[in-house]
Amino acid sequence: MGKFGINPRNNLGLSVKDLRSIARDIGMNRELAQQLWQTDIHDARMLAALIADPRKVTEEQMEAWIKDVDSWDLCDMLCYHLFYKTSSATKKIKEWTARSKEFVKRAGFVLIVALAVHDKTADDTLFESFLPIIKREISDDRNYVKKAVNWALRAIGKRNPYLHGKALQTAYDILKIDAKSAQWIARDALRELHSEKVNKRLQRKKERQA
Repeated sequence: MGKFGINPRNNLGLSVKDLRSIARDIGMNRELAQQLWQTDIHDARMLAALIADPRKVTEEQMEAWIKDVDSWDLCDMLCYHLFYKTSSATKKIKEWTARSKEFVKRAGFVLIVALAVHDKTADDTLFESFLPIIKREISDDRNYVKKAVNWALRAIGKRNPYLHGKALQTAYDILKIDAKSAQWIARDALRELHSEKVNKRLQRKKERQA
């Protein structure tokens, strides 16, 4: 786990596959999720993210839990599997991406990814509103932040043909900025967004919508 940048503190070493299996057996359980989180055990908190009821997650709980996060995998589990389903997701994107703490800022961008991938009904204007936020944070050279910024840009660009164009435009704008992190974010995003695989998938989406 240390090799992949996962904090080994209070970590039992359970695989995500095993945690998902346990979560399926348990089902949604708000009270147990709260108890698991309070243990301060990494694996227990990962499981808490999988069994918590998003309909009952408050802003106060989101703030409390994200402040406890000390590893990228827990950050991503919370946002990609739980927090994006809450009514406060968009608000937290705007708030967290503007904060300085590394995993809190990362969380804001992972929420963008989760919405782009999972929310099939969200309007394009929502994701367009996230592009200025991405441009604003491209100079943050911290590894877990810049990777999340890049991930968010790519996720928006792969959502549909219209947003693909908007994301490409944003990537080219970022490419003009003289900052090491900006150059990496833009070039990596452009590499995937221009790939044959992505363009074929977007073409299929366009044909289905015609």
